[in-house]
Amino acid sequence: MITTYNPEHLGDVLMIILAPNANQQVVTTNKNVTRVSDLSSDKTTGYNIFGIGEKLQIKHKSGQLTLTQEQIDVINQELKQAGFSDKLTVEPTKLVIGYVETVATHPDSDHLHVTKTRVANDKTLQIVSGSPNIKENIKVAVAQPGTMMPSGALIWDGELRGVPSAGMIVSGRELHLPGAPDKPGALILPDDFGEVGDSFNFEKAANLYRDNLVDINY
Repeated sequence: MITTYNPEHLGDVLMIILAPNANQQVVTTNKNVTRVSDLSSDKTTGYNIFGIGEKLQIKHKSGQLTLTQEQIDVINQELKQAGFSDKLTVEPTKLVIGYVETVATHPDSDHLHVTKTRVANDKTLQIVSGSPNIKENIKVAVAQPGTMMPSGALIWDGELRGVPSAGMIVSGRELHLPGAPDKPGALILPDDFGEVGDSFNFEKAANLYRDNLVDINY
């Protein structure tokens, strides 16, 4: 998984996040590229590339970035020239339409639920949800591991009270949708919003609350 981020306050630096930060990290810098890796496994968890904005035509952009194959090719060339062997690939967005197939009570919580949520025809995730309106047979927005939320927070695999959870079922508030209520609760999408596995369409979602297409009474 790859998340790219261009923080304005750091100047011309592209941050590439491939995995959660390890407890103990190794930082290696060659030329204009810094590799961050896990001390115990030597797995690459990210790269910082300095002075690449003009080559990628993103010099005056900041925040989360979606890169083209051509831009990824430029990055891979930078990594190679700096002596690193990793090769990055373009991946589809991690924020997708999901379908909640089952909901079970969490064994160690009175408000958490364990869901089986399908995010593609051949892919179902176990996601623990604390949303008060979670139920079976609904379409939802799913932040799969590797998703960067509008707030800048990154979603990874984890555990909630001892139960593994692969990502998060998100709310309209967490997606910063106009008119979303300021309270917890899954964004339950209309059936015709899109197909399971489709990328979440922010432009289409902007009118969900305005047009009363989302139930906020829970």
